[in-house]
Amino acid sequence: PAAFLTPLLLCSCSVLVAAPAGLGMEVMAPATINALNGSSVKLSCTFNSCYKVENKQFSLNWTYQECRNCSEELFLQFRMKIMNKQLDRFGNRVEFTGNPTKYDVSFTLKNVQLEDEGTYNCYVLNPPDRQRGHASISLKVLTQEPPKHDSTVAVIVGASVGGFLAVVILVLMVVKCVRRKKQQRLNTDDQKTEEEGKTDGEGNPDEGTK
Repeated sequence: PAAFLTPLLLCSCSVLVAAPAGLGMEVMAPATINALNGSSVKLSCTFNSCYKVENKQFSLNWTYQECRNCSEELFLQFRMKIMNKQLDRFGNRVEFTGNPTKYDVSFTLKNVQLEDEGTYNCYVLNPPDRQRGHASISLKVLTQEPPKHDSTVAVIVGASVGGFLAVVILVLMVVKCVRRKKQQRLNTDDQKTEEEGKTDGEGNPDEGTK
């Protein structure tokens, strides 16, 4: 993984992970993000959907878990508009920086503290998709900058792999959407045929009974 450092931000992200295909929409986020204590860090979460985002139906929840067995605490959600659930833990340090209409539901955590370490869960639902998508990020807070090293090769390899994965995901999404919409048309045609059959049975008595 490549590391990116600015005066206010240190972010080291692993390969994006997505929900298994066939189990609903794909939600993608880095498995791990490293942030420098006192910096601002963007927790990136994007999703793929066969359908356009409609604010009246779309929903988003961001939750925080301090440990694996700890309960999840809701701190940000989208219901018609963004609503911050101001936990004492974060105060006003959470800022939504995504754009649902562009399939981006990321947020930025300002002035990162050591106690912000934990798991951040991103839940997305975009009807007519029936199942909610989910991805999680493990945030690690560093107290000092990691040693510098030449990451040129890693960046090139990461970019190549990332580009290939993006193409594969795009192709799979196109195939999935075509199949889903085709199945919906078949179900609609079957329903119409069944209804027409019932109408004919009720309106045209058997000639043998005349």
